[in-house]
Amino acid sequence: MPDSRHHGTAVMYLLPFLMLIVSLFMGRYQVPVSVLIDDIMNTITALSFGTAIPASTHHTVLFSVRLPRILAAMLVGCALSVAGVSFQGVFRNPLVSPYILGVGSGAGFGACLGILLFDNHIMIQLLAFIFGLLAMFAAISMDKASKGTGTLVLVLSGIIVSSIFTALISLAKYAADPYDELPEIVFWLMGSLSSIRYSDLIWIIVPMFIGMLVLFLLRWRINILSLGDEEARSLGVNVDKMRLIIIICATLVTSAAVSISGVIGWVGLVVPHISRMIVGPNYNRLLPMSMVCGASFMLLVDDLARTVSVTEIPLGIITSLVGAPIFAYLIKRGRMGWN
Repeated sequence: MPDSRHHGTAVMYLLPFLMLIVSLFMGRYQVPVSVLIDDIMNTITALSFGTAIPASTHHTVLFSVRLPRILAAMLVGCALSVAGVSFQGVFRNPLVSPYILGVGSGAGFGACLGILLFDNHIMIQLLAFIFGLLAMFAAISMDKASKGTGTLVLVLSGIIVSSIFTALISLAKYAADPYDELPEIVFWLMGSLSSIRYSDLIWIIVPMFIGMLVLFLLRWRINILSLGDEEARSLGVNVDKMRLIIIICATLVTSAAVSISGVIGWVGLVVPHISRMIVGPNYNRLLPMSMVCGASFMLLVDDLARTVSVTEIPLGIITSLVGAPIFAYLIKRGRMGWN
């Protein structure tokens, strides 16, 4: 008889696509299924004959407002989950998140600078992306300067970098206009996908694709690194070089995600554990499953953010309210290990 676990895994791989369709109909503006089918057929017909796509309120809501936001939620969830599970393998610690090296604080300070200096949508995202990467390189530089071996000094360097950028964020809040800039900074730091456009997705896809592709191809090496440095060296792996490559790629996708969504916690911490419960600790299956579960989780969170209240709830609040109880349940079940 076929293993029921394999059937459950197959269903999980289909879940994001099913949730995408359901999410298109979720929102305060109701759109019937028949209208969606008609819009899709009209769009296909217009593209086939090279005519203008017929504009309607339903079409605008579905394909210009909801669809880019849904795709962004899937990309952000996928990126944060892949980064989280990769960091957990490299650091051999199930409590590690994508923000372990100060990427979240660095990106947050970059966004604050963008809001204070430019007040431009593109510049805010660009500076958030750049400063997220700078935070990672600062942590690595501190680790190299101290001639640290292993991951302990690198983690401590990340804590120092995160603390510095957190202080700079507080300074930016203090200097911000309390009626205009400060609310925008606070809302950005809590996470949101409300202003996502297709143009935002186009530029983040490149770094996300590069980072996730490299991590996917190196997933079997993450298996080896998770065994420990001595075991990895005995198997012929250049531990320092491989760890650096994985950290850079994981930081790349994290910075790209944070630049468009703001700082969203718990996703990269909780989703890898859920994925590990489904497919086990083998990264050949764990990393792809983390992508799928991350996309599904963020879609669920974003659907809740825009439907449970008249005003939209920041994503960071919902991920904390949902992620923390799940994490507490995993601790109670004793499922925080690697098997």
